Parts: sequence; C-alpha cells; structure tokens
Amino acid sequence: MAPPPTLPGLVQRGLERLYRIETELDVRDFLIDAAARDAIAAHPARSAGAQAPMRAPREQLLVSERDGDLELALFLDERVLANLRAHDPRAGLDDRNLADFLLAVEGVSHFVYLVWRARHRRPVSALELELQAEVDKYVTCLLTLEPQGPARGDLRARLFDRFAWEPDLAPHERERYQVANENARAYAAALDARFVARGGLADMLAELRRFYRMSGPEKLAHIAQAA
Repeated sequence: MAPPPTLPGLVQRGLERLYRIETELDVRDFLIDAAARDAIAAHPARSAGAQAPMRAPREQLLVSERDGDLELALFLDERVLANLRAHDPRAGLDDRNLADFLLAVEGVSHFVYLVWRARHRRPVSALELELQAEVDKYVTCLLTLEPQGPARGDLRARLFDRFAWEPDLAPHERERYQVANENARAYAAALDARFVARGGLADMLAELRRFYRMSGPEKLAHIAQAA
C-alpha cells in the first residue's frame, strides 16, 4: 500500500506535472529527521558533498557521490511539517504558513531538479539549484494563490524583498543566494508583466518549461534579456 500523501509528496507531484518531467523517485522515501541529519554530518566520509554540512538549517539537501552514484537525503524540520499540517497551504497562504511552505518547496525543488538532471546526465551547479528553487517558490505560490485573487498582489515583494539572510551564512553562500534572489526577482517581474497581468497562464507554463530545461548560464542570459 502506498504511503498517504504528505505536503512534500504533493509539492513533488505538482512540480513534475508543471514541468512535464519524471524523476521516478518519491521524495518521501528520502526524508530524514534531525537525528539522521546530525548522524550524517558527524561522518564526513558519508556526507562528502553535502550542502553546508557545518550548518543546521531547517531545510537541507544532503548529497554524496560514490563511484558515479548519487546518495541523497532531504531534511525538513518537523516543526515546519507540523505547522503545514495544521495550516494546510491548499486552504490558503498567509503569515501562519507562508515561510514554512517556502522552505518545503525549496527542499523539494532541490531534490526534483538534482534527480532530473542526474537522470539526464547533465551537470548542475549550486547557484543553478538555488535559482530554480527561487523560481519554483514564486510559481508554486502564484498557482496556489490563484483562486484567492487579490491575495497574490504583493507576492513578489514578500518572496524577494521582505526577508532576512540567515546570520550564519558563509560569505560565498550569501553571495550565491543573493545572485539567485536577484535573478529570480527579475524573472518573476518579467513573468508578471508578460503573462500574469494579461491572464496568459498557458503561455507562462510553456515559458517555464523551456526555462527549466536550460543550463545555468542559459538561464542567467535568458533572464538578462527578459528583464
């Protein structure tokens, strides 16, 4: 019997439908708790390549490559998941659940994008992962808020302007996140102007699918032209 649907599983299905891709994996099989994350971090040989192993963020994709095979684990803080169970984003996004919803989308986005790229034997950079996650957060929130109409009015500001960097970010991490944020903000503004304001949802989805399949440098060049 298949496990019951959870928010990470629903987000994964939504992203795969949105981009018309298949990872052939279930993110629920790769979720770990804090104890497992700490155990991995305590064994450098097992966590080689893990993103920011010395930090303990509330969302973290752990990646290790062995003999050409990837080992993955996704940590989402149980408090994040508990809050999303109590305040289901499908019933509405607001101050009670938006921040935790964004964390969940970011983690699942990293997982889906990395697996899909690996299956197609295409390289992916940390910046590319972050940029795609920022775009995925915007689009997922936009589509979730669509039935709410005016509630989506300040979405871009809430996602890309009204936030604070984690204080323990290393300089290179902060630079990467800043570049991803600035480019995603510009791309979201272009999507709003070209499609959302005109009700062109179908055309926007086609644009997003093309963008998803671009390489990292192609994404940045595409945003520079669209902005």
